[in-house]
Amino acid sequence: MSDILYLCFRTPLYDFHRAQGGKMVEFAGWSMPVQYKDSHIASHLHTRQHCSIFDVSHMLQTKVYGKDRVKFIESLIVGDIAELKDNQGTLSLFTNTKGGIMDDLIVTKTDQEYLYVVSNAGCADKDSAHMQAKLQEFKAAGHDVDLEYMEESLIALQGPSMARVLQEGVCDDLSKLSFMTSVLTPVFGVQGCRVTRCGYTGEDGVEISVPCESVVALTERLLVNSEVKLAGLGARDSLRLEAGLCLYGNDIDETTTPVEASLVWTIGKRRRQARDFPGADIIVPQIKAKTQRKRVGLISRGPPVRQHTPILSPDGRIIGEVTSGCPSPCLKQNVAMGYVEMSFSKVGTPIQVEVRKKMTPAVVSKMPFVPTNYYTGC
Repeated sequence: MSDILYLCFRTPLYDFHRAQGGKMVEFAGWSMPVQYKDSHIASHLHTRQHCSIFDVSHMLQTKVYGKDRVKFIESLIVGDIAELKDNQGTLSLFTNTKGGIMDDLIVTKTDQEYLYVVSNAGCADKDSAHMQAKLQEFKAAGHDVDLEYMEESLIALQGPSMARVLQEGVCDDLSKLSFMTSVLTPVFGVQGCRVTRCGYTGEDGVEISVPCESVVALTERLLVNSEVKLAGLGARDSLRLEAGLCLYGNDIDETTTPVEASLVWTIGKRRRQARDFPGADIIVPQIKAKTQRKRVGLISRGPPVRQHTPILSPDGRIIGEVTSGCPSPCLKQNVAMGYVEMSFSKVGTPIQVEVRKKMTPAVVSKMPFVPTNYYTGC
């Protein structure tokens, strides 16, 4: 493992993580902290009750310029970017011609004459190659569009105390910054920051894009507040699972359509009608017709349910597979996501999961498992 970590990319916070007792692991080609001195469960609960800082600098940040920038990004994704207000963002999906999900991403329509795009670290090479290929196609057709891959760091401040902690360091009134909106602002004196009210925990939170040379100082300044602690990938994963959020490569991939993944809401109404996104001729008919399988939530007791655990009907027939699972620190029971045959997808349906070759009762559950606390306005 040490040899693997040596070959991994390192974020500008790498040495800081080590100095703070971070246990480093390989994730998506990067050396990232899985936890610190506190246990993963303690970090999880602290985030739900107070707030935590997560290093997400491994994510790919891109600016899309040019008068045809909206047309360009809409040629790659399912979302309606044209309808967004200035500095408003949306979760969307890169799709392929077969209707599969190539990645999930957030696109923000800034008032600075560019789109701000954040996509997954594990798909960075694929996403950038995909965008570059479409860029050359657009330019060859005479369209005005350009890409800039950003070098900034990215940290996420997540939890119910976030606004109280951050308000001290920004001039903008955070009560006016609602979920999925963004603002350029100095943060505790650090210039050139973009603060976006979003996150991957289900809690109120922001992601702060910050110049690399200032990210350690900003992180240290945030930690001055006793409400704030560092958290790693372990807590990030269990928090997102309680919130019913997908991890690319586990819960969604190129063999999964947005309809199967219960992500139809990401497809803009205008885009459905126009059928002008990759894979639309496969995806749009699925919205009205029933797919053979569907992503669902599962709750069980007993031994933890993990990825690749078989899901079975009450009579023992395999009907699907778990894609993510863990013991829920908040609920004190096991939560999981997976795909099952459509006839078993209704909330409340009793099923079984096979853990260590033993059958354990489970039930299909609504998601999120833990209510989300996104801030939607005063």
